[in-house]
Amino acid sequence: MEIRNNRVASFHYTLKNPEGEVISASPEDDPLTYIHGTGSIIPGLERELEGKSQGDSFSVVVPPEEGYGQRNPNLVAVLKREVFHGMDKLEPGMQFQAQDSNGNLQVITVSEVNGDEVTVDRNHPLAGMPLDFTVNVVDVREQTEEEAQGAEDVPR
Repeated sequence: MEIRNNRVASFHYTLKNPEGEVISASPEDDPLTYIHGTGSIIPGLERELEGKSQGDSFSVVVPPEEGYGQRNPNLVAVLKREVFHGMDKLEPGMQFQAQDSNGNLQVITVSEVNGDEVTVDRNHPLAGMPLDFTVNVVDVREQTEEEAQGAEDVPR
């Protein structure tokens, strides 16, 4: 059975940065499972999975435009330290979750601390980066009725 819209696919993956360092990988006993065509994984990887079947393996480099997008300098801001009330220690690399004006969760990364000024970056940590995936398709099946109902609620 091939991966196509509204089918459930499970796959193992390893994701590396351009330097070849592993950024993320699926646990050996827990492949990533998603409903194809619902936009629940990055577009470039979903496109590459289209038409694949159980047992297929492949490698692909997903460009930033089909991954987490290019870095947007407008998503970098300098805030007063007082915004982080209750935080005694702020260091570059620290990450926080916040809601944007539409109520969507986003990760905010502290990129610099300079006295009373804290530079934060709302870009996705992988924005601007080509993503090197190695993928092994574990399973492809039709979705259940419950999954089909839930898929209607997924933003596209």
